[in-house]
Amino acid sequence: MTTDKNTLLVIGGSSDMARATAVAFAGKGWHIVLAGRDRDGLEAQARDLALRAPAGSAVAATLDILDTPSFTGFLDGLGVLPQAVLCAVGTLGDQAVSERDAAEAQRVMRTNFEGPCLLLGLIAERFEQRGSGTIIGISSVAGDRGRASNYVYGAAKAGFTAFLSGLRNRLFARGVRVITVKPGFVRTRMTEGMALPGALTAAPSEVAETIVRAVERGKDVVYVRWMWRWIMLIITALPEFLFKRTKL
Repeated sequence: MTTDKNTLLVIGGSSDMARATAVAFAGKGWHIVLAGRDRDGLEAQARDLALRAPAGSAVAATLDILDTPSFTGFLDGLGVLPQAVLCAVGTLGDQAVSERDAAEAQRVMRTNFEGPCLLLGLIAERFEQRGSGTIIGISSVAGDRGRASNYVYGAAKAGFTAFLSGLRNRLFARGVRVITVKPGFVRTRMTEGMALPGALTAAPSEVAETIVRAVERGKDVVYVRWMWRWIMLIITALPEFLFKRTKL
């Protein structure tokens, strides 16, 4: 396997945040590999990206984040070990459905936690052997503390955040950087129809700009909008006897 220092692998390449980030990196001359289940859609997206950011380039690759046995073959088939990987895969799911349907809860947990962690673990091993690389994981403020309204999704994201933290601690001395991104509310297809507070809601382009800055400035954990850091600090500081009586 060869190494291209200007290649970004985007896992979950069809998401709005992934698309915006791919455009931002392609604009800086990076080669983008868009990975996901919808190969035809990703190929169309790659062609569009080439038009919007001619300094870079893009190709599509097929990946199902729930098909964990395929991960090694997927990485081998890339033909290049990327310099950076962005994990933007995820699903909100339906909390009410997850509470009564174990299969739905499993899907949410596997999509947001198990699949991403197992794949990033394999990538981390290859980056460690090379002695360089950047892993960027999009987690969520929902993982900072479990709330009644979305605790299945939040639990999966809490696990993902902890996994990224452990990777960062393990790989720091090996020349591999790990960045955790916590966007808060974002206007995407996944949140379409939800009543989101304007001051706390970012656009996908803001997430992309935050990720680019985090990579360039060597950040570890970043909140897309600064207010979220303080909001979650307050929420996590609430004692349990009080927190369980709230409707946060």
